[in-house]
Amino acid sequence: MTDRDARWLAATMHTAFFLLLIASIVRFLEHHRGEPAAPWAIGLSGCLAACYVVGLVLGIAGPERVSAPYLAWLTAVTALWVVLVLLAPSFAWCAVPLFVTGLRTLPTVPALALVAMVTALVVISQNRLADGFDPNLTIVPPAVAAVTAAAITYMRGQAARLRETERRAGILDERQRLSREIHDALAQGLSSQAMLLQAAERAWAEPAVAREHLLAAQRIGAQNLAEARGLVQDLAPADLTGHSIEQALRSVAGREALPVRVRVDGAARPLPGRVQSTLVRIGQGALANVREHAGASRVALTLTYLDDEVVLDITDDGRGFDPADPGAGGAGRGHGLPAMRARAVQLGGRLTVESAPGQGTAISAAIPLGPGHDR
Repeated sequence: MTDRDARWLAATMHTAFFLLLIASIVRFLEHHRGEPAAPWAIGLSGCLAACYVVGLVLGIAGPERVSAPYLAWLTAVTALWVVLVLLAPSFAWCAVPLFVTGLRTLPTVPALALVAMVTALVVISQNRLADGFDPNLTIVPPAVAAVTAAAITYMRGQAARLRETERRAGILDERQRLSREIHDALAQGLSSQAMLLQAAERAWAEPAVAREHLLAAQRIGAQNLAEARGLVQDLAPADLTGHSIEQALRSVAGREALPVRVRVDGAARPLPGRVQSTLVRIGQGALANVREHAGASRVALTLTYLDDEVVLDITDDGRGFDPADPGAGGAGRGHGLPAMRARAVQLGGRLTVESAPGQGTAISAAIPLGPGHDR
């Protein structure tokens, strides 16, 4: 049940209570106006209405609020109703909103105890009004109460199971998000760092070249540290800190050992933060795939601004692969292409892959920029 549904049901229960209370007062005055108990009944009904209003004004009569003030309020209202119905059976049906509210808010055992007590009093009071035993008045209230209790208890169980399912789904989504972040942000940097260290080892006889490789590996290590801190704090990619998306893509491309050409087409304009982060992560993932699988000599990143979307294309002249092969292009490891596609889909976008063995690869990520995609 959504918050809106809960508020609607609470408003319905509160309205029903006051309507039933008014109807009970009118009925009582029609039949017992001159009796000695009449002033007491009218006074108690006024106290009951006032107590109920106090709960509404203080905000403790909410449908999902189980707290000490709420329990005190519910106890006071129920006690006043019990005294009133024992004095004047005409007020018996005011109990219906009370036990529905109790069923929805109290733990199961106390809620059922409340329903049993209220139902017993309704049966007793209605038989008093009938001046004797009436089978219908004895059987119908427990039957209605049992059906109501079963239905509300079942709905509460369903709601609890739905919340648990959503919680587990949220945990799974977060794990998948973190795995993508680690793969795209950290794994790429560590892979580049390892390649630079290997190159430095091979060039050890040439100190200047080896030193250049070591310095590059040091810069990538510092970048990875910034990325790790960003992941811990759930920040955007470190390359975006204080930079535009174009600068961030150039920074990502500049850390690659092979030449990567970055180009921007169309009229550049500010992009939502989530869109920028997604495009940078997709670029990182695509370059990681190129480095690990493609054997390419050239790569191009093209950021294109269109009227209603932004597109990032990554093309290489590598060995290519068959997109229909579920294990190709880094897809078989649980990251790579599936991670990039998941990122695009999360923002309502799409990721397409064009490749063939020996003919290179082109990856295109398109993210919409229309209404609803501006956050």
